[in-house]
Amino acid sequence: MRYAQLVLGPAGSGKSTYCATMQRHGVDTNRTIEVVNLDPAAEHFDYQPLVDIRDLIHLDDAMSDEELHFGPNGGLVFCLEHLIENSEWLRDQLCGGSDNEGLEDPDDDYIIFDMPGQIELYTHLDTGRQLAKLLESWNFRVCSVFLLDSQFMVDGAKFLSGTMTALSVMVNLELPHVNILNKMDLLNKAGKSQIEKYLEPDSMALLSETNDDSAWGRKYKKLSEAIGRIVEDFSLVKFFPLNIKNEENIQDILLMIDSAIQYGEDLDVRTKDFVEPDDEDVNYMEDPTNYFGDDA
Repeated sequence: MRYAQLVLGPAGSGKSTYCATMQRHGVDTNRTIEVVNLDPAAEHFDYQPLVDIRDLIHLDDAMSDEELHFGPNGGLVFCLEHLIENSEWLRDQLCGGSDNEGLEDPDDDYIIFDMPGQIELYTHLDTGRQLAKLLESWNFRVCSVFLLDSQFMVDGAKFLSGTMTALSVMVNLELPHVNILNKMDLLNKAGKSQIEKYLEPDSMALLSETNDDSAWGRKYKKLSEAIGRIVEDFSLVKFFPLNIKNEENIQDILLMIDSAIQYGEDLDVRTKDFVEPDDEDVNYMEDPTNYFGDDA
């Protein structure tokens, strides 16, 4: 079995930084975590990618083509669709190249896919779901990780907007899903105290702060309340904070994602045979001073 995270979120939400942080955390904890860049518009990231979509197609290729004439958004969609159409290239790269043709896929791979920041790819287009289905057919257990910038979640209206976007991604991809409020390390003290009410939110209380602030809010007050009530009553969306400078926080997030994809549950339990101590070992253990050194 192989394991994968699809890291999603709007542009600027910190997806590439998240991927680099998880890869470094894996090194620190003696765990192999690979990262695949699937953003054809990426210019810089702080990780060494296992696979880079830019080796197959670059956003500039789609935008400079005289027949296509794509802009940035259309070009991103085209690049991801081109990847799906050439899925064998991606599979060969994930399996270590075409030399592995005919062999079984590697086991226990843990790969994070750094996705583009165009949210339409995951909210109503089929591209994200097609990629997830491909990975599942290649023996991956897949979890979608949706990131939002905590610096923008500062009022009830923005919280509801972020919640509905996360919910749309969950429904469209049909995968185990984890929502993360990223960049907690960049919040000031006032922001950190304010963000707490969005981690265990009372949707109705948050909406009551914004419904009367504008003509639009007053006009659609009942609609906003209905949406908030559905989200709250069915516990559909919950956000978890992430401070990339806190190793314990990183470990907690990774453990939660591992649980969602059942990472490690099918590994064999490692046991060690009991060895009878010899007489010298017994005499050593019976003398308590031996545990404290010569100065005890």
